[in-house]
Amino acid sequence: MRPIRISPIQPIIRTILIIFAVTWIGAVGAQAAEPVRELPLAFDMRERIAKPDLGGLARLRFLTTVDFPPFNFIDQSQKLSGFHIDLAREICRVLDIEAKCQIQAVTFQELQPALEEGQGEAVIAGVAMTDALRQRFAFTRPFLRLPARFAARVSPGNENGRGETIERSAVLAKPVGVVAGTTHEAMLKAFFPTAAAQVFPDRATMLQALKTGSVNAVFSDGMQLSFWAASPDAAACCTLVDGAYVSEHFLGEGLAIMNRKGDPALTQALDHALLELTRNGRLNEIYLRYFPTGIY
Repeated sequence: MRPIRISPIQPIIRTILIIFAVTWIGAVGAQAAEPVRELPLAFDMRERIAKPDLGGLARLRFLTTVDFPPFNFIDQSQKLSGFHIDLAREICRVLDIEAKCQIQAVTFQELQPALEEGQGEAVIAGVAMTDALRQRFAFTRPFLRLPARFAARVSPGNENGRGETIERSAVLAKPVGVVAGTTHEAMLKAFFPTAAAQVFPDRATMLQALKTGSVNAVFSDGMQLSFWAASPDAAACCTLVDGAYVSEHFLGEGLAIMNRKGDPALTQALDHALLELTRNGRLNEIYLRYFPTGIY
């Protein structure tokens, strides 16, 4: 396994982080203007998951990447940061194993072999839970689902978007932009069969069409739309429409932590920690830290 050097940041990752920094700052600035959406509960609050004995655990090394902002990235001080990083640290605190915890960044391609070879105990990097991976690895319960959302142009004279509520029926009365060949295009047709889809070759072209008014609304990834709508690039043209849509069939089960199948005690311990963080509100606090305007 070849660990990623934190400095210098690779050019592509640097570009991603610059875009994220601009949109995140814009989102923070918009926090006062829009209601904060709390993270939907990922666990039944009445559930009990026993904390297993981790006395024999020599270490808990979380493997992650640096190219999935705002979940894991290198910040301006060249430190590994993000939603996943803060969550991993909180998990270690809940399990009382902070001295045994480590977080290491590798390339995405190295995550699975590194875990299989014992160079880490868990992967927290947005790996999609597929049937093939479930044959090889264990997963915790999902702790965050990434929804699909509609974004629409605000009415003339209300370009700051404050206080405006756009009804879904009004959105569906006109063609809705989607990126051709994506799960969101398929999801739009399945969830809203009467909607007229206007397809675009890529996301950038679709958002530009929304910004200029060539299309009145789009249907896409809620997280990306949330950051874009709050960014300078959107120029306050648009707002997210109430309603978040999740679908295991189209969008997967959500984000979870992956570990080896031969360590069920660790899987249970991670689930125990995630439940406790849900119950005491810390998971929601971390979520709002990186998604201040919400994605739901």
